[in-house]
Amino acid sequence: MPKYIFVTGGVVSSVGKGTVAASIGKILVSKGYKVDFLKIDPYVNVDAGTLNPYSHGEVFVTDDGGETDLDLGWYERFLDIPMSKMNNITTGQVYLEVLKRERAGDYLGQCVQVIPHITDEIKRRIKLIGSRRGADIVIVEIGGTAGDIEGLPFYEAARQMKLEESTLFIHVALVIYLKPTAEFKTKALQHSVNELRRIGIQPDIVVARSDRMIDEATRAKIALFSTLPKEAVFCSYDTDVIYEVPLMLERQGIGEYIERLLGLPNLPSHLDEWQQIVNSFRVKNPVVRIAVCGKYTSLTDSYVSIKEALLHAAAYQNVKLEIKWIETSELENNLAMIEQLDTVDGILVPGGFGKRGAEGKLKVIEYARTRRKPFLGICFGMQLAIVEFARNVLNLKDANSTEIDPTTPHPVIYLMPEQEEIIDKGGTMRLGALPIRIKGGTMAHALYGNNIISQRHRHRYEVNPRYWESLQKNGLIISGTSPDGIRIEIIELKEHPYFIATQFHPEFKSRPGKPDPVFLGLIRASIEAAKIKDEESVKRITA
Repeated sequence: MPKYIFVTGGVVSSVGKGTVAASIGKILVSKGYKVDFLKIDPYVNVDAGTLNPYSHGEVFVTDDGGETDLDLGWYERFLDIPMSKMNNITTGQVYLEVLKRERAGDYLGQCVQVIPHITDEIKRRIKLIGSRRGADIVIVEIGGTAGDIEGLPFYEAARQMKLEESTLFIHVALVIYLKPTAEFKTKALQHSVNELRRIGIQPDIVVARSDRMIDEATRAKIALFSTLPKEAVFCSYDTDVIYEVPLMLERQGIGEYIERLLGLPNLPSHLDEWQQIVNSFRVKNPVVRIAVCGKYTSLTDSYVSIKEALLHAAAYQNVKLEIKWIETSELENNLAMIEQLDTVDGILVPGGFGKRGAEGKLKVIEYARTRRKPFLGICFGMQLAIVEFARNVLNLKDANSTEIDPTTPHPVIYLMPEQEEIIDKGGTMRLGALPIRIKGGTMAHALYGNNIISQRHRHRYEVNPRYWESLQKNGLIISGTSPDGIRIEIIELKEHPYFIATQFHPEFKSRPGKPDPVFLGLIRASIEAAKIKDEESVKRITA
């Protein structure tokens, strides 16, 4: 029977529960245990697919087409274990299932209530993860903070699990360091632990989240007010490499302590290879600069998988990455901002939806194409690369996507035919891992080294087949398609150092030590561009 670790958070949201959960999983896997995860999101949405990235961060897509919380991305990046839509549950999913059963007559004669019906459904889903892959340990992360009204049914279900299964509670809470007085303040953490107790849960472990390692006096104080031994208090402090957190926590002995509490044998952890990967992220020079040009750049969690995929590729190439975030909706109103691209070595235009910022992205793509700047476009970024090419190379001045302009006379990007009858917006896009056929002799084939690959998708629109022939005649290469040949998956440009765009989202499969090939290609091309730029600068100085 699997054992369960519940990870809760306190004081503020985004305190780092996901990183702690993933790190604990990494430690346990390194000891030889089989681990699986469940992320609980207490919002009423059925999934993350209809949420605004500004309010929730990116939507992480799983192989089976789940539109999930971004923490599943951290689980995958830390452990290289594919997640499923089953690994993320929401209030919406739970209530929808209970209401369907009520309508079907499963509860005839009963008054359907939060306890036991809602909590029983939550526990059923938690235990389903335990049996899915025969896990030894299931790590369950409850989103939000202790005391949030939306999360109460999930905390109650977790409390009941303590009575039924071998269960451990880890609470992650913020500890503030006051620089003027040079002291750690734990009062907020104390209130958070008290709130957890109020709803019936006594944490077994507390992880203090701080900008620096807490001292022994602070550790003892947290232990005292949490009714815990001092060895049950750990610290997750700020680090320049997020992948160091498992090493940080294991140095403090958290793996052995978890084993003791769960009655598991004390096995050695094997994190030497992970340490080497962490070290690879600490290269100081040379520096490669990449501009990420999107419409949600004021919240970088909107592009967390993009950012991490770039970091993976840069670390693999032993260079330091600097990302310049460019808000394309601002660029539309201030075209002088395009000059910022002169200072970078490569450009990436990520996915997105809707009209806002699209014209700015088109200007960025035109710059990359005409200035021969290394470029990677992803999903909507690929679609807009087609629009830009159609406008400025095919001379179809009003070319557009029907998503942006339904009346365009040249719909080079259009709604996929099977999407035309779909009314519901949630979970109805072309989603999940799908095969892609790559044409031999292309840059894409050189990068991936295979004729068939599998990548994750999330889109409703695609390249209109009516324009394929004219696009190719004018120098655009269709280097990847769906196996049946009816959908474009990858495009390239002739006579360009590196101009490639994908309909799929390669960022979701990138891992530390195993970067996705198109990101690796962008970094390599950008390194070469930086060398050329430096050589030209030297020539101008010495002339």
